Amino acid sequence: MFVTSNRIYKDAFATTIDDSGPNSLRTLFAKQPAEHLAPGQALFFEGDQAKHVFDMLEGTLRIYRIIADGRRVITGFLDAGDMVGVSLRGNYLYSAEAITSAKVRRLTRKTFDAAVSDSAELRPQVLAHVCDEMAAAQDQMVLLSSKNAEERVCTFLQKRLKRSIAEGAMKRIVDLPMTRQDMADYLGLTIETVSRTITKLAGKGIVAAAGRHSLQITKPSALAHLAGDGDEYEDSRRDFDGHGERRRH
Repeated sequence: MFVTSNRIYKDAFATTIDDSGPNSLRTLFAKQPAEHLAPGQALFFEGDQAKHVFDMLEGTLRIYRIIADGRRVITGFLDAGDMVGVSLRGNYLYSAEAITSAKVRRLTRKTFDAAVSDSAELRPQVLAHVCDEMAAAQDQMVLLSSKNAEERVCTFLQKRLKRSIAEGAMKRIVDLPMTRQDMADYLGLTIETVSRTITKLAGKGIVAAAGRHSLQITKPSALAHLAGDGDEYEDSRRDFDGHGERRRH
């Protein structure tokens, strides 16, 4: 879900927050050293003790669970600005693994909890995180239970586009560092269905290749309507001119 007023974007178990204030949660990580992750390297595994909270600085991670039959189910993607582990207390409910080279900062759960307990400004932010994570999980349930393949793919692209726009992108470019298999495991589809759907969208002129790991959304209104989010697109389109560039104020 996308909220313009305070720049909060929800994905399963992760939230991007506005860190412009002096008393934001992200300031707790300011003095922590950056840790580098190589592509494919795990940050933590499902079942590990949740001893740390993490702040994403660069790159993209996937978070996933392995279900009883051995299949991988991706529950979300983490990008720069996301935090993960805020609501967890006992054990991590999922694994987190780098898709690209990434940088993170970590804070011990004990230090995080103590800082939040001592700050009237931070406690409401933690509550907001928990509420966002619950709503994100509900959104994912709706996506998987109520939308067809085309709607799922379009919803995913629409979510990435909204984030790109809100972060100040000058063009309607969607970065997709994850593989088609990652997308399929997130959307509950096969890799063939994901690839076929994107090819279909390209054939309709709705998307176009913009690089090895990115797409240009050439018809964002059509994408939004196919995703079932036409009204949300109309609310945000005034921020762009007719050439797809952000208006300069």
